[in-house]
Amino acid sequence: MFAICNLAIIPLRAEPNDRSEIVSQVLFGEHFEILEKQKQWSKIKLHFDNYEGWVDSKQYQLISKNSFELLSDDAVILNSDLVEYVSNSNNTLIPITLGASLSFLNHSEINIENFDFEGLKVSGIKSKNNIINTAFLYLNAPYLWGGKTPFGIDCSGFTQMVYKLNGYNLLRDASQQSTQGEALSFIEESEPGDLAFFDNEEGKIIHVGIIMEDNYIIHASGKVRIDRLDHLGIYNAQDNRHTHRLRVIKKII
Repeated sequence: MFAICNLAIIPLRAEPNDRSEIVSQVLFGEHFEILEKQKQWSKIKLHFDNYEGWVDSKQYQLISKNSFELLSDDAVILNSDLVEYVSNSNNTLIPITLGASLSFLNHSEINIENFDFEGLKVSGIKSKNNIINTAFLYLNAPYLWGGKTPFGIDCSGFTQMVYKLNGYNLLRDASQQSTQGEALSFIEESEPGDLAFFDNEEGKIIHVGIIMEDNYIIHASGKVRIDRLDHLGIYNAQDNRHTHRLRVIKKII
C-alpha cells in the first residue's frame, strides 16, 4: 500500500506507540510506502530518503501504486514560505510549513480534497550560493529531536531540509549524511554550503552543520545558531568553549 501525508506535520516514531520516540516528521504532501499495518499504526518508508518509522494510521491518505510512482517521477515542488496555508472548496484551511511538498496538488486523482495553494513555491536545482540564504530561514528555530520545520528541527533535519529546498537529496541522519559527498582534508578547502560533521568519544558521527564564510558555521544546537568553526570543532563564544569535535568536512555539491 501507498499513502500521502494530508496533514501539516505528523510524527514518525521508532515504535508503534504514542509514547515512542519521534525519530523524524512527515510533512504535508510527502508520499510513502506502507510496509506493515497494525490496527492503529502503520510502518512506513518515505520515498524521499527511504527513512522508516511508525505513523498513526488515521494521519494519512491512501493512494494507488500508480499515483505513488507518478509522484516519485514528478518534479519536486515545495512551499518556500515559513508558513502558508492550503485551502479546499469547503474553505478549510491547513497551515503548512517551509519545505512542505506541493507536487500532488496538480493531480486530481491524488488531490481528492481539492486543496489549492496560492503562496510561494520553489522547484529545481539551485546554485550552491543559495544554500546559506536558505539556511538563514531557519535561524533561531528551536532544537527538536526528529524535527524538520522552523518550529522545531534537529541538526540533520536542518541540513536535509536546506538542501532539499535547493534541489538536492540528503539522507536523514547525520551519520547517514556523512557517507555522502567528497571528503576534504582541511577547513581551508571548504566553501560556504559544505557540510561539517562531528563525532563523540566513541567516534560516532552525532552532529552536522553548514559551513559559512570566514570560519563560521550554522547548525542546530539548542536552536539554529551561528558559531565559529576551527580545526578542533565548533567554538561557542558565549560558553567560551568548544562544544562539538570536528570529524570530517564533506563537499556534497
